Amino acid sequence: MHLLKSRSRDGFDYLYAQYSGALFSVVLTFISDREHAEDVLQEVFIKIWKQIDSYDAQKGRLYTWMLQVTRNSCIDVVRSTKFKMQQQNRELPNSVYERGVEDFNPNTIGLRQQVGKLKPEHRELVELSYFQGFTQEEMAETLNIPLGTVKTRVRAALIQLRKLLT
Repeated sequence: MHLLKSRSRDGFDYLYAQYSGALFSVVLTFISDREHAEDVLQEVFIKIWKQIDSYDAQKGRLYTWMLQVTRNSCIDVVRSTKFKMQQQNRELPNSVYERGVEDFNPNTIGLRQQVGKLKPEHRELVELSYFQGFTQEEMAETLNIPLGTVKTRVRAALIQLRKLLT
């Protein structure tokens, strides 16, 4: 931590070597195009490097803080107009299981299996909202269903997930 806060190249190299794989898998859960995901990962590490002084060890572990920076960066990218334009011609995944093992995300261990037990219309909304960062309005527009229907289904999905997880 001292090396990072003093802006040491060795500290950054160590941080990248230790955490790039795990953070890259998080980026891939949001951005399936590998080349674009690599660019986002690079931007994430630049943010981490520039914002390292805002990390507070009293509030949590460094890895948890880095995961949050990564997730927030991915959501920003996914919500950007440029990204939306690139994604317009792409199909939505049929299932949360299509991506494979490389998408390991420590925050969601076991959650994807539970999401897989949901009804297809609920599973799709949970995938879009939690794993891809869509807003309810964006989900309604993307799936071409009324906003009220999205809200009702998301609530039903959360109730069903709560029952599965307890």
